Amino acid sequence: MTENALTIKAGPEIYEDIRRNGFSMERIGTIAGASGGAKWLVLSQLDRVILNTVLPRLEGPVHLLGSSVGAWRFACYAQSDPIAAIERFETSYVEQRYSSKPDSNEITRVGKSILQQIFGQEGAREALAHPILRLHIMTVLSRNLTASDVRPLLGMGLTLAVAANFLNRRALGLFFSRALFFDTRDSPPFFDASGFPIHKVPLSEANLVDAVTASGAIPMVLDGVREIAGAPPGICRDGGIIDYHLDLPTSSADKITLYPHFFDWLKPGWFDRQLAWRKMTPANLSRTVLICPSRSFIENLPNQKVPDRTDFVKFETNERISIWRDVIHRCRQLADEFHEVLETGRMASRLQRL
Repeated sequence: MTENALTIKAGPEIYEDIRRNGFSMERIGTIAGASGGAKWLVLSQLDRVILNTVLPRLEGPVHLLGSSVGAWRFACYAQSDPIAAIERFETSYVEQRYSSKPDSNEITRVGKSILQQIFGQEGAREALAHPILRLHIMTVLSRNLTASDVRPLLGMGLTLAVAANFLNRRALGLFFSRALFFDTRDSPPFFDASGFPIHKVPLSEANLVDAVTASGAIPMVLDGVREIAGAPPGICRDGGIIDYHLDLPTSSADKITLYPHFFDWLKPGWFDRQLAWRKMTPANLSRTVLICPSRSFIENLPNQKVPDRTDFVKFETNERISIWRDVIHRCRQLADEFHEVLETGRMASRLQRL
């Protein structure tokens, strides 16, 4: 067993607040879920604790903001039996199988079959009618060369987007705009987010599954989604391109953003991962509580890392599945620790500064 498997960090405003007044689950106003593909497997046990322990204490509305796999997780949260949905998601995600050299069409087909397992017959309807939770899904609408399905043109567009982003993050807006699919019942704090053009699309049963599909559509890996009902014409892709770790104003003035995450660091966009100088906007994290595996815990996972999509290439299928199941089993320690922190009121004493 690893001591202090869980790291808990808080932005400056909420850090001082919790240190003075303690942590109250009833004050959670937003739960954030980042892009990350297979990295989410370190959170599946934490998701269960949140759903079993935190969700019954929430006072609505509580906004769920997800990009990519964050949106897939929250599509489970908002169903009437979220634990069963998370379990279906986990099983179908771990059991993914491909031919020796899958193309984007094959990977997209497998992804859609996972979503079918997540939603079943009634999941979309349930997610839009949840009495407490409000589901919001971040994607991007492709522009110029990135709007092409022709791989050489798309590849050229992505190369130019990487170069533009290197010079100035806002230059990424030449190639992508935000497309936020939102629950119309309550406007979230990030509804009028600045920095990039944004298209606001009401969620409905007609577009929910397509929006979740698009939110995880990594360019050149999965097919984007064209002509989503209610959205502007064009092709929507992975929301993590702009909002990898959700550099957005997620919290209202009197609320807390709970952010279960894979790591103790954050980057604004997908192309910022290797840019040491590219930082999140401090004001956007001021009322965020980040919970994540500690670095020492990660070092004790198989291969000393969080699962990621390179595992599909590094390992034979059955070996990968075995490794991922082992990771999930070990991450029960994170869930148990978080549950104990909540039940014993030890959040304030565990906080580090974010």
